[in-house]
Amino acid sequence: MHALPHQAVWPADRLAEARAVIADAANHSDHLIRLACHVLITHCETAAERKHARVLLVVIEARRPLRQAQRQDDDGSAKP
Repeated sequence: MHALPHQAVWPADRLAEARAVIADAANHSDHLIRLACHVLITHCETAAERKHARVLLVVIEARRPLRQAQRQDDDGSAKP
């Protein structure tokens, strides 16, 4: 089975989009940043870029429980 020409472009396009999200992380949701990190970790050519994506993913994941706790406090649903 032969790959179609547009299929060969797909990984390069996704990598470019993931890099753009990471470059402008302050303006994107944590969910989108997580997706971009996973794309880079899985498909990136360089070990350094994969490493940086893993580090960013750890940072984003570390923020997650704090944000959930803050939302609960704002809702008044957190128990004293």
